[in-house]
Amino acid sequence: MSTLITILSWACLTVGSLFCLVGAAGLLRMPDFYTRMHAASLIETAGAGFIILGLLLQTGFTLIAAKLLMIGLLILFAGPTASHALARAALLQGLKPITVPGGDQPSKP
Repeated sequence: MSTLITILSWACLTVGSLFCLVGAAGLLRMPDFYTRMHAASLIETAGAGFIILGLLLQTGFTLIAAKLLMIGLLILFAGPTASHALARAALLQGLKPITVPGGDQPSKP
């Protein structure tokens, strides 16, 4: 059973690390604010969630696991809420998303 838990925890840590790498590449490659924010929320929610799950499997039922669970719940609820608030604030300030193919902003008439 211990070997199975170790394999599952390493799988979760690996998947979380891959999500973080893909999200970091997205932060560098995406053309505008909204798509970069989507990549950052991918890192925050999915990447950190899998990493915390892998660490939870490694620690077992201890006080450290309870602390990791609290951190995970905070990330799970606060991350998407903060991303939504940030996108809404940018939209209300007049920052338009790129909507045309090719990545150029539409010209003003």
